[in-house]
Amino acid sequence: MEHADEERRARAEGLGAAERGILALEGRGFSGPGAKERAIREELDLSPVRYYQLLNALLDDPRALAHDPVTVNRLRRVRETRRGERQ
Repeated sequence: MEHADEERRARAEGLGAAERGILALEGRGFSGPGAKERAIREELDLSPVRYYQLLNALLDDPRALAHDPVTVNRLRRVRETRRGERQ
């Protein structure tokens, strides 16, 4: 029950434009090396390092999961796979 209440609150609060932009960019495909980093700089005005810091925090944010569950769950799986490979 507590989890359902948390999800409802998260949906009501929603994400900011920058957070939605990060998730939208993650949902796109990029061709060639450097294309994604260029898009990060040009479209979001962020350095790639800062972008990935914010993205990683978003993956733990219930608002992000409510906004784009497909992308967030995919990225969570990738993150967990990489963590497992490092151990």
